[in-house]
Amino acid sequence: MRLPRGRARSPGARSVLIPDEFMPKSRYCFVLWALILIGAGTGLAAMPAVHADRQAPAQTPVPPSVAPAPPAAPPGPLAESAPGQKPTTGQQPPAGQQPPAGQKPPAGQKPAPAQPPAPEKAQKPASGRVLWCGQEIGPPPANQLPKEGAGPVIYQVGVCFPEQGGVSVIDAETYLYYIHTQTSRPSAGVWTPWDETTSAESLRQDFQALWATKFLDNLSIEVTDFPFPNGVVGKLVAFNVEERQRVKIVDYIGAKHLEQSKIDDKLKEENAEIRLDTFIDPGMIRKVKKVVLDMLAEKGYQFASVTPEVKALPGGPKLVNLTFSVDEGPQVKIRDVIFIGNKAMSSSTLKHQMKNNKGKGLFSFIAGAGPYQEGKFEEDADRVVAYYRDHGYIGARVSEPSLRYIEDSPDRRARWVELRIEVTEGERYRIATFSFEGNKVVKSEALRPLFKVKEGDWYSDKVIRKGYEKARELYGAGGYYQFNLVPMTRPHTEGTATPEPVKGSDGEAAADPGMAGGPSATAQADTKPAAQPAPKPATPATKAAQARRLPTDAPLVDVVLQVDEGKQYFIDRITFIGNTTTRDTVVRREIRLYEEGVFNTEALKFSIKRINQLAYFKQLEGTKDVDVKEAPGADNKMNITLKLEEQNRNQIQFGAGVSQYEGFFGTIGFQTANFLGRGETFSVNLQAGTLAQNYQVSFTEPYLFDRAITGGVSLFKRKLDYQSQFTQSSWGGDLIFGFPLKDFTRLFLDYSYEHTDVVNVNTIYQDPSLIQNNPYLAETLLLGVGGARTISKIIPSVVYNTIDNPLFPTTGKKLSVAAELAGLGGDTNFWKPSIEATWYLQQSKRTSIGLHAMAQYIAPFRGSKQLPITELLYAGGEYSVRGFDLRTIGPRAIETVPPTYNGSTFLPILMPGEVSLDSYQTDSGLVIGGNKLLLFNAEYLIQVAGPVRLVLFYDAGQVRDFGQKLNMSEFRTSTGAEVRFFMPVLNVPFRLIFAYNPKRSGILDSTLQPQSAFAFKFAVGSTF
Repeated sequence: MRLPRGRARSPGARSVLIPDEFMPKSRYCFVLWALILIGAGTGLAAMPAVHADRQAPAQTPVPPSVAPAPPAAPPGPLAESAPGQKPTTGQQPPAGQQPPAGQKPPAGQKPAPAQPPAPEKAQKPASGRVLWCGQEIGPPPANQLPKEGAGPVIYQVGVCFPEQGGVSVIDAETYLYYIHTQTSRPSAGVWTPWDETTSAESLRQDFQALWATKFLDNLSIEVTDFPFPNGVVGKLVAFNVEERQRVKIVDYIGAKHLEQSKIDDKLKEENAEIRLDTFIDPGMIRKVKKVVLDMLAEKGYQFASVTPEVKALPGGPKLVNLTFSVDEGPQVKIRDVIFIGNKAMSSSTLKHQMKNNKGKGLFSFIAGAGPYQEGKFEEDADRVVAYYRDHGYIGARVSEPSLRYIEDSPDRRARWVELRIEVTEGERYRIATFSFEGNKVVKSEALRPLFKVKEGDWYSDKVIRKGYEKARELYGAGGYYQFNLVPMTRPHTEGTATPEPVKGSDGEAAADPGMAGGPSATAQADTKPAAQPAPKPATPATKAAQARRLPTDAPLVDVVLQVDEGKQYFIDRITFIGNTTTRDTVVRREIRLYEEGVFNTEALKFSIKRINQLAYFKQLEGTKDVDVKEAPGADNKMNITLKLEEQNRNQIQFGAGVSQYEGFFGTIGFQTANFLGRGETFSVNLQAGTLAQNYQVSFTEPYLFDRAITGGVSLFKRKLDYQSQFTQSSWGGDLIFGFPLKDFTRLFLDYSYEHTDVVNVNTIYQDPSLIQNNPYLAETLLLGVGGARTISKIIPSVVYNTIDNPLFPTTGKKLSVAAELAGLGGDTNFWKPSIEATWYLQQSKRTSIGLHAMAQYIAPFRGSKQLPITELLYAGGEYSVRGFDLRTIGPRAIETVPPTYNGSTFLPILMPGEVSLDSYQTDSGLVIGGNKLLLFNAEYLIQVAGPVRLVLFYDAGQVRDFGQKLNMSEFRTSTGAEVRFFMPVLNVPFRLIFAYNPKRSGILDSTLQPQSAFAFKFAVGSTF
């Protein structure tokens, strides 16, 4: 009968092995079936996994004492076991499950014994059965025994788990997959002979295959002799297995200053993640420990300790909880940084160059003192060396720092140290000669003006870096994508004339400095010019310097720029990915590169900036979104792929309400900056109510007639009915054309026409005294112009715009000059020139500075004496001086108060323009605007998270009237903070403004009350 395979069972269940000769004996049938039922109920998998009835070629028997020596296995992560399957002769293990044999076991594992233990004599019960792998086994039936006089045979081969109570974590069938030693099949009359050589070698190979799975902590082979009744010896081969522990839980305890998510992210980055349900790997545990210690060291916890602990879990053998207990210890904080050996540079100057390791500063009481970050000191040292090299000290060195313990804080949470850094400055060098080598495409005469250095100047890495960037742009424009430049220096010393290449910290010549920002001081920090003696007039170098009239107050150095031009590249294909709505033509027309043309890197930068300005997609950023690869099958062609991600540029507005002036009304609006994916701008706004109607539609085509010509049209009609007072209606439109002048520069020509009528005026509003005291009323009723006004004007303008993003700008500038000229066919004549400038200066990835200035002027001409109030200038509001109410900064109307006699107002009959002698004038508080405006805005923009920005601002503005001069002391100012966040649904930036108004004297708010010192505002859009 074939022996049963091993299966999982509960601990303590007994292994049962049923002999073939048991079946004929009917008197044992009841006992047999009882044992089978018990075994099934308790889990037969606890029985040893056994190879039985497997055919094998005849082999020469060998003594049972011969056993294979264990192989070695390397430490490392453990592979998952393959599911159990029936083995077949010659079958190979699945890929990835059988690492190469002959390697050492992982560190920390129990080493497999070099020789299996000497076979122990199995206990033999009186019935002729033996105890093997924890269960009784008997000989085969008499009719299935091997022939008398035959040599030893392999009776059974099995996998046992004596150290685990007979229970395995991995299905025992999986182990049988790796065992290829053939066993006998008594039921088929096939017996596998035992051979001292071949059988031992077969077991050795099986041993190596099992150990290479890395599933095991220990492995040995036990061979037991089992004499059959006819005198033939059967070999019982047991592979005694002890499995490795399997991780079910991973914990980090005691890490107060490290978040679990950050630890996990760092472990993934370092490829040191311990996954659940994998085997314990001591090497990986040590790696995790080091990563956590390094993370703590970056935060200043140099005395931290991490102790891994493995605890067994209930529910199964070899299941453990892996816990990393963290003791952070005191945080090492720098009280002061001391530089030793610096003479040319002051210690305070060198301290300013250090970014990561700083001592206590002016604002330490707020932010706290900086922790010592050992892993980032090299970056600080490079910055110090770079500063020296920028000032001519090409041999400057910074040694490893030393820490001097000062004291512990009273709570033992901080350990104060003094950071001592030794500096070797060396000599300061002047440039003797400056030349190029290796350049063939661009002559040295063309490269030389790009580097702003002269013979006799102090050597400076910074100047060479700037020249390198310009040279890279020049070569990149010609398709030389792989252009590189390596500076080499040759200090002038007696007896030396060999140039020394500028080396990196690894001793190799600096490669591709442009890709890392040019020949930086970091890459050149290990240049080692020979020590310089004091200059002597008799030396050849000094004589040469005198011949060229170079200064002799410092040693000289020759600078040779080794140029590697590379080969010229062309463009094979330009591909866009991710533009699901926007058509390819809309993106392609912004590209200044052409397929089969030269790969112009400067044109690529220009194209990316233009695409970002569209704001149809999320910002394209460097190699992340712009993929440049060599075309397959071509040695000088590139494929460019732009990875785009659409942004919603559609705005939908709708609502309804009631107001005093408009009555009941409903409104609906739609605006898109990418209409149907064509890049066109379209908007429509409809408002209808009982008292007010407002209809407006506009359309702009940025590429009219498939040319870079902007064409747009806008039409509007408005009507407002002031019940029992008057009705005002207006209509008109705009035409706009734009023409490109240069890169990012366009000329616009805008024509605007507006006609306004005021009808149904109540006679009470025509009272002269009422009109005289209310300039707004006279302007609103259009008195003196027949109740109608027509403004026809043309607005030429020139706009230069390189701002990267219209919604959330970070860098670039915008300059615009415009002039409104009214009087072409209308009845109102004026001119209004304006100039506006905006700068965004990026400080870091998350911060930028925004500056804005605007000046405007308006004056009538050709017979017009009075300007419309709607055209006059004013300031105040969320888009100018944001702490003040809208249109509250500017000249106010002067009200004439008539004289009173005996408590009654006396209104004498006056000619137009006359004022009663007894009347007096007073400030009405109503801002009617002025004719000149000057406005300044400054913002410091901080990207907090995602679409949220914190904006610190300062605004100043002033508006003056005719005959008044601008006065710096009368500027109205506002400062404060603003939270600006983007709402994807509405597709506009929302602004929450908290403002303080330090200079507000004399300003009234919209309710004609004195402007308050603090204000909170809500707005939509951008300031400028």
